[in-house]
Amino acid sequence: MKVAAVGDNCVDVYEKEGKQYPGGNPVNVAVYLRRMGLDASYTGAVGTDEYGARLVEALRGKGVDTSHVHVEEGSTAITKVEIVDGNRVFGDYIEGVMETFRMSDEDVAFLCGHDLVVSGIWGHTAEDLGKIKASGTPVVFDYSDQPQDPIVDASIANVDYAFFGLESEDNDEVRTFMRDKQARGPKVVVVTLGEHGSLAYDGSRFYTHGIIEVPIADTMGAGDSFIAGYIKGILEGQDVPGCMESGAQSSAVTLQYSGAW
Repeated sequence: MKVAAVGDNCVDVYEKEGKQYPGGNPVNVAVYLRRMGLDASYTGAVGTDEYGARLVEALRGKGVDTSHVHVEEGSTAITKVEIVDGNRVFGDYIEGVMETFRMSDEDVAFLCGHDLVVSGIWGHTAEDLGKIKASGTPVVFDYSDQPQDPIVDASIANVDYAFFGLESEDNDEVRTFMRDKQARGPKVVVVTLGEHGSLAYDGSRFYTHGIIEVPIADTMGAGDSFIAGYIKGILEGQDVPGCMESGAQSSAVTLQYSGAW
């Protein structure tokens, strides 16, 4: 089984600490899939700067296929991050060459040769999801914490598994939202609720799953690792509760170290 991750990447720059960590939703998911023993590729754009070279090198070091990474003249995307009272505070996001990234026809053909494709709302891929969906390749898409973004309703019909990260508890408003989005196309809509665990809806019933309590070093990448674990469950033919458990287990690993990976 091989999963294609496509879309945004960035380098999280902690200027005060003098540290940098490669990341971005599809990048992180690809690395976490490799951690769990699955094959994965990453397609996106990096610049001709040191950050881009180091990001690609890091991915290759994790065993991720980088054959379809576009290297474009310019700067790799960066996000400035500070640690304030033990919490991550995000500063400026400088998109660099990712701003103009779009999938080529050759990229789409490459992605459709995988068993599943995963992307996210910041990756400039939403308008081409229909091509992937039409090939019969399952699509996983992370809408992050942007439930009201116009991209949601414009793309969700071409998504098989839709993920949202909401700072909320399980309540009627969240469930009504999930019913509405699932009715527009996805097989399953999944909402991660931070410390309140996760909630999934498949059109027939809701499923809940709590968190796995572990010592927390850093929450960076926790949501992405949940998605990777859920994908592993999909590819193994697990039911919704099994996929949610796989996601929670994957998140628990990531929470125990600093940086996304």
